[in-house]
Amino acid sequence: MNTSELLTRAARKYPQQTAIQSMGQAVSYAALNFQANQLAQSMQQQGIVKGDKVAIFMPNVTEFVVSYFAIAKLGAIVVPMNAKFTATEIEFVLNHADAKAIIAHALIFESAKTIDFNGLKVKTGDAFEQWLSFESLLTGTGEDLGTALTEDDDSTLLYTSGTTGNPKGVLLTHRSVLAVSTMIAIEMEVKPESKLLLMMPLSHSAPLNLFLITSILVGATAVLTPTFTPDLLLETVQTYKTTHFFGAPVAYLLTASSPKLQDYDLTSMKWWVYGGAPLSEKEILFVQDKFTTDRLVCVYGLTEAGPSGSILLAADHPQRAGSIGKRAPYGTELRIVNDQFEDVAAGEVGEIVLHGEGNMKEYYKNPEATQVTLQNGWIRSGDLAKIDEDGYVYIVDRKKDVIFSGGITIYPKEIEDVLLQIEPIFEVAVIGVPHVEWGETVKVIYAAKQTVSEAEIRDYLCKHLASYKIPRLYEQVEVLPRNASGKILKHTLKGDGHHAGIS
Repeated sequence: MNTSELLTRAARKYPQQTAIQSMGQAVSYAALNFQANQLAQSMQQQGIVKGDKVAIFMPNVTEFVVSYFAIAKLGAIVVPMNAKFTATEIEFVLNHADAKAIIAHALIFESAKTIDFNGLKVKTGDAFEQWLSFESLLTGTGEDLGTALTEDDDSTLLYTSGTTGNPKGVLLTHRSVLAVSTMIAIEMEVKPESKLLLMMPLSHSAPLNLFLITSILVGATAVLTPTFTPDLLLETVQTYKTTHFFGAPVAYLLTASSPKLQDYDLTSMKWWVYGGAPLSEKEILFVQDKFTTDRLVCVYGLTEAGPSGSILLAADHPQRAGSIGKRAPYGTELRIVNDQFEDVAAGEVGEIVLHGEGNMKEYYKNPEATQVTLQNGWIRSGDLAKIDEDGYVYIVDRKKDVIFSGGITIYPKEIEDVLLQIEPIFEVAVIGVPHVEWGETVKVIYAAKQTVSEAEIRDYLCKHLASYKIPRLYEQVEVLPRNASGKILKHTLKGDGHHAGIS
């Protein structure tokens, strides 16, 4: 079994079922499979063979799905690229991935048209200079190529979001992708009658592997939008009666703040799934209240694990909001270990490690990082966590974000969670910055709906935290930098001149 066979099978079982609903157009499984076969045949004629890397530079549109499965049918490796990439970022991924081709969409072609790349170049719409027309390649018999593939063949090269610098290429096999898509189908009850709303970028592992591929796996309908706005989310759910949505926390927080939320019928939704960045207990309760739902589910996972990791079910949210759950989902194992890889006791801080068939094969062209992260079949997450007496897991912080000040270990997330209890503050980052005596000192950078003084923050924090955890430096900004997954870019904050006033 391989991912391309999922579409072939669904086209046989559900030929007239809508596979993709995008930008007002519906495409059946039969038509989607036919177009993917046509594109695969044309790309083969252009010299693309099994094992070649082919980049997709598109927002969430039908052509992305056609391209994905055409590449898979060739036995080539899909390299999804973020639709917000600049030409420089596109070139970095193409060069690092040793890509042989790129398929771009007209909606974002301006960013790609001048790239320095000698491989096959394809774009939707009219041809342009060396760029071939995507539509002109949809010719031929539409018969399946019948490429011989196994689950251990390479499937996808996903580039991590790069919150700490240049992204790494995570190489996943067909086995990895099939394992995590099956996991979500089971855990989130995805059926042929389900309608999965995909607004988060398909260049990221969760929207791609957990929701798009799962939709094809079971013969459901994937509803795609090329962008996200709160209004578009509400309108799409109501119009298409979607049943599942995966979003970054920021998508939920923005939509929960919309004054139009109560004007829409969202009763078709079975599961509201969030992940990719933490939500505080206060934020979770806010979203549940505004959405008037008890169907909120948290998934925690790593691209390196497929993604997979843990799941906080809807029924656990009232008492355990802020936790990532008490178990790993289907097919995955989760442990919290110390530096000797021994399980820690309840209440002790350790690192989350993950095991399962979703785990990556390697970091592409980075054996040193692979050796550090992938140990005896376990993925080291870099996330520090602890288990409470009932077995629920709580993230403490990223290992690389921990602050060491005067010989004392300080966890930024603990401080951030308290800061978010201050009503006007809506996003915050606590970082360690160099200090000549202490090694590091604690700085908070925050955004708020109105001016919040350092004195107000200090006064609040002193009531909830030990004195050594109180930040020494404060800066209010309009908004914090985030990547497309909604994660705050702490390395940007540390490197963009935010060290003023340090002695």
